[in-house]
Amino acid sequence: MKKVAVIMGSDSDFPTVSKAIVELKKLEIPYEVHVMSAHRTPQKAFSFASNAKENGFGVIIAAAGMAAHLAGVLAANTTIPVIGIPIKSANLGGMEALLATVQMPSGIPVATVAIDGAKNAAILAAEMLALSDESLSKKLEKMKETMAQEVSVKDAAIQEKAATL
Repeated sequence: MKKVAVIMGSDSDFPTVSKAIVELKKLEIPYEVHVMSAHRTPQKAFSFASNAKENGFGVIIAAAGMAAHLAGVLAANTTIPVIGIPIKSANLGGMEALLATVQMPSGIPVATVAIDGAKNAAILAAEMLALSDESLSKKLEKMKETMAQEVSVKDAAIQEKAATL
């Protein structure tokens, strides 16, 4: 199975990014976690992205706050999918990170999840890898079935509660 790279622009992003790591572990997807910056360590980011495919990665998840361009820099230097996680900030609530991540020039796509949407980034990475991994595809199907069952249980509880009003 291909690995997922989980890259964050700062170690302060780890509390958010850890939600992606938890999901990858649940799905038994191998991963590596690194801190690198599009602006402070651009050569490191360039080298990592340029060699990602050869190093066994199938997807890169890139988390950055403010108007950092980590996901875009990585995407510009690889042909494997990059998923951006805009990190919430105190200044603009993550909108600047969202716009910096989603507004990529033509030819350099970055799939983007919600602000602080690390869990969905991991699930999207898993779905990408599952295109060529039947075992992983079955795990994702089971996960969706479990979610549907949980909603059915909640619906029944609400129906019962509503009947007593």
